Amino acid sequence: MDVADLIDGGAPILGEPLPLELGNTAYAVRGRPRDGLQTAEHLAAWLRDVRTRLELRLTDADLLAVTDDDAVSGRELRDAIRLLAVAAAAGQSADPGAVETLNRHARKTPRWHELRIAPEPLVTVGTAGRPVAAVLAMIAEEAMHLFAGPLRLEVCACQGPGCVLHFVRDTPRREWCSPGCGNRARAARHYAKVRKP
Repeated sequence: MDVADLIDGGAPILGEPLPLELGNTAYAVRGRPRDGLQTAEHLAAWLRDVRTRLELRLTDADLLAVTDDDAVSGRELRDAIRLLAVAAAAGQSADPGAVETLNRHARKTPRWHELRIAPEPLVTVGTAGRPVAAVLAMIAEEAMHLFAGPLRLEVCACQGPGCVLHFVRDTPRREWCSPGCGNRARAARHYAKVRKP
């Protein structure tokens, strides 16, 4: 099997920080909840789709070696990130259980930076564990920085009809995770005005 042949879970990739991208693998289609990480293959496909954004490089062999345990870890981390995003978007305190889950995932796999000098100086990331587990630990660390830093104040829930995704507001007027949600929201408002007696 080739990594291009992996079926994806259909989760949207919106260009948000990786923790929110992972959190957004629990999404909705026409208001119906969907899970973009149901299987190990779904996690492998998601990692394939975001691997250019990862500090630790995943090879095709790494992606093809994703296990059911990795998928369970991915879903657990995703669910903790979603709880933290919901709290941040609502201006509430973080759920202590979600914080503990995030901390546990961050310390699962040791990793470090290494200097390579050939063919030119480059900093790479090394790991003592499986690369997929290390990537999930790195995403957990990124989530810590997101939810403890100034960007936490910009984490928003999409206001699109039936949407359950989160995003980082990059402009003061942004209300939706994507142009598609914005179009649906405007159409719904227009339809509501037209239907008023």
